[in-house]
Amino acid sequence: MEAVITVIALLFLLFVVLGAYATVKVIGAAKRGVDRTISQARRTVEDTTLRAKTFTQLGPAGEIAQLRLTLRTSMRATQDALHSGVAEDESLKESLGLFERLSVHGRELDDELRRLESEPDKRTLSTRLPELRERTERITQSADSLRWAARDRARRFAADDLDSLSEQIDVEAGALRHWTTEPGPTASWPEAPAPDTATSGQTWPEPPRSRPADEPPRSAITPPVQRPTYPWQKKPRPESTT
Repeated sequence: MEAVITVIALLFLLFVVLGAYATVKVIGAAKRGVDRTISQARRTVEDTTLRAKTFTQLGPAGEIAQLRLTLRTSMRATQDALHSGVAEDESLKESLGLFERLSVHGRELDDELRRLESEPDKRTLSTRLPELRERTERITQSADSLRWAARDRARRFAADDLDSLSEQIDVEAGALRHWTTEPGPTASWPEAPAPDTATSGQTWPEPPRSRPADEPPRSAITPPVQRPTYPWQKKPRPESTT
């Protein structure tokens, strides 16, 4: 009885632990999903705000907003391309590592540009713009280079696979069109009859004998034979002519 109670208690404890673990996993996944949604919403709002500033603000402030928008758009597109491609091509892991190092410089530049958006000194902004423009251009060019290289690689693999598939289809289509007629039955010698128990060898039918030249040919119809008459038989009565 005590053993049964112990087993039930252990099973109950196991169920409790599994339930707690599943609950933590579900809560963590939900939290990550919420965080991801919030981050995407925040990025969308920031991008919309920056796009509006590029049209509403003039001078250095509007150019800084344009630099931020260009930087964020390029880095996000490259990140999405590499993360989606590394699942199919393991060689993109090295490119992804290089992009992570580039992202450090990109985030530093984005933070600096964000601080300069609220800078009231327009002269200082004007003197800093050439250097900020150059840094933004270098980072975006590197990100674009990685992104287009990954896309070209994926497109090249797709083209190679399509070429190989087309060749296989052409070969299969040629094999399907190359039909031949079925061979007809071939003549074969008749099988020899089974050997008789009385004879030891195989016998063949004898050819028909030739008829001697002096033997008269037999008629196909045998002439009637005249039967002998006996005295007790009556003579046939002649038919009357009247």
